[in-house]
Amino acid sequence: KKNAGRPSSKRNRTMSKIALVDDDRNILTSVSMTLEAEGFEVETYNDGQQAFDAFSKKLPDMAVLDIKMPRMDGMDLLQRLRQKSQMPVIFLTSKDDEIDEVLG
Repeated sequence: KKNAGRPSSKRNRTMSKIALVDDDRNILTSVSMTLEAEGFEVETYNDGQQAFDAFSKKLPDMAVLDIKMPRMDGMDLLQRLRQKSQMPVIFLTSKDDEIDEVLG
């Protein structure tokens, strides 16, 4: 199928909720607009601590995390999340060191 694995429309009642966590407002805006255009519900957070506090109340279906952020970086957030959940996580970052790729 052409759209396998993706919501078929914005009206999809089983829409996936994606948390987007990045301290760059331009990235939050552009990535959230793209995901919403594909039918996903997107919640944005400016740093890892803000996201962690929100996730303590309700986990999203998936998270897209920046690595380098103030207050709590993406690696620390992932470590804390893994204590409670196996939610899928994607790192979206400009860091290109091999060690960062391995740790992610």
